[in-house]
Amino acid sequence: MKNLIQTPSIKEEIIILSEETDRNYWANRLGVSSEALKSAVRATRSIMLNQITAYLNQQKKKISIS
Repeated sequence: MKNLIQTPSIKEEIIILSEETDRNYWANRLGVSSEALKSAVRATRSIMLNQITAYLNQQKKKISIS
């Protein structure tokens, strides 16, 4: 019998903002300030890394076009 449950091959990462050290880690990793990171989480209403990076990339494109 085949295993019918598919498991994702890539573990999705989440961004935790409650601890200052975690917030600083993610801000440094993404190349933004901790305030910009908090704003991105509020704007997307998500803590999923892929959604936060997509939002931040979109914001960077808006800035570069202006």
